Amino acid sequence: MASLEVIKKKDRLLAMIIRNEYTCEGVDFLTPNEYSQQVAYMHHPTGKVIDAHVHNLVHRNIVLTQEVLFIKEGKLRVDFYDDYEDYIESRILNAGDVILLISGGHGFQVLEEVKMIEVKQGPYSGDADKKRFKGIGEDDAIYKN
Repeated sequence: MASLEVIKKKDRLLAMIIRNEYTCEGVDFLTPNEYSQQVAYMHHPTGKVIDAHVHNLVHRNIVLTQEVLFIKEGKLRVDFYDDYEDYIESRILNAGDVILLISGGHGFQVLEEVKMIEVKQGPYSGDADKKRFKGIGEDDAIYKN
């Protein structure tokens, strides 16, 4: 299993999984600049100083919610769908894995009690923020690597 996986339908990127085993030296931005959610992996040696800073006010136009899930404990099945709600495939996330959900649809099945952190643009708009639809059943999951 690769430590950095992408899920696509044709040329459309649906998600990026950063497995717990992923590593590099320094800073590696894993997302392109045009994404509304930026994800980077950072590995610094003891004693490295990251300059103190504040962020400038920059106006951004965000029209699509992208979310990041950090799996702290447990096991989670993620089902991927395209924009038309057609099922593509599934993947299993384990403790330490991180996923960026970029486009399309997704659903989840908790396989082992899960604790996770979700990060996405706010504010959350409740039901106006998403369209729910019937996903696949447990026996319909197709796993690809």
